[in-house]
Amino acid sequence: MGPVAARFTRLFGPRAWLVLGGIAALLLVVVPLLRLLPPDHPLYLSDYFILLIGKIMCYAMVALAMDLVWGYAGILSLGHGVFFALGGYAMGMYLMREIGTEGQYHSFLPDFMVFLDWKAFPWYWAGSDSFVLAMLKVILVPGLLAYVFGYFAFRSRIKGVYFSIITQALTFAFMLLFFRNETGFGGNNGFTDFKRILGFSLADPATKTGLFVVTGLILALALLLCRWLVTSKFGRVLAAIRDAEGRAMFSGYNTRDYKLFVWTLSAVLCGIAGALYVPQVGIINPSEMSPANSIEIAVWVAVGGRATLTGALLGAGLVNGAKSWFTMTFPDFWLYFLGALFIGVTLFLPRGFMGLLERWQRGRT
Repeated sequence: MGPVAARFTRLFGPRAWLVLGGIAALLLVVVPLLRLLPPDHPLYLSDYFILLIGKIMCYAMVALAMDLVWGYAGILSLGHGVFFALGGYAMGMYLMREIGTEGQYHSFLPDFMVFLDWKAFPWYWAGSDSFVLAMLKVILVPGLLAYVFGYFAFRSRIKGVYFSIITQALTFAFMLLFFRNETGFGGNNGFTDFKRILGFSLADPATKTGLFVVTGLILALALLLCRWLVTSKFGRVLAAIRDAEGRAMFSGYNTRDYKLFVWTLSAVLCGIAGALYVPQVGIINPSEMSPANSIEIAVWVAVGGRATLTGALLGAGLVNGAKSWFTMTFPDFWLYFLGALFIGVTLFLPRGFMGLLERWQRGRT
């Protein structure tokens, strides 16, 4: 086996590569080809399907980010929704500038600013008319917030349930801040009524398919990056910190820097997921920062299986697929189902569905 093949097999086994390659081919090749069929063709995929799967792929990237810090570093965050939302708002600011004078008031300012009698953009909207600068904000804003927050938290050696509580307080505080009209982020309505991205109409089926494919590609790259990290020496140190941080410190490792790096990287991945989510869904508002959303992210990872990465993808797909079905057919029962699912997984599947799959495979051999 050559060195290149050895690197690939270190990331995933042959069977896993086959499964992941098949899923990638289905999402990135077959789905776009089916979108080229006439709308009345039985195999044509509707805009609703593209939106649903694209949205789930964004959530899957958030689940990857959560698994990176919780599954491999032992850091349970109940505030990852704030990083997702900040990335979404950074993209939303650019999309609002792309509307131009096509809003209801035909002003270069967004409609909500005209309604509130604003005369100019606030300073933090500077550069939001540039796609490149907007993408920098998508990375830098969640990353800087996570770095500053993590630096003081890890320096103070806050861990366990105490860390989880303050992350939940963080996202709750930002949610309250963004609900205020005077902050310049649209208040409780947020940003919506987007028209185009990079000059392409968001209502065009081709644009929707393109966003779908880009989301799938970035999700695949995020998975490979996370897998490369956790299978490297860095990942082994993370596991040591998770299992016995005191011993890792005694061995000479600066555990604070390791945790700070993976925490910041996780926030950046969430921000990118949020930026991909907004043009597909067509709205971003402060409800994305609600503590309940951040708790749900942890449920995705627990259901799929912690410290597996692929389990995080599976959990995000299963839970959000079930949520879509329940909210259409039995909307009043969704929260009961989610609670029962989490309790059942905690009691009977502590390693999630990936643990169940591993037991089944061992039983076959």
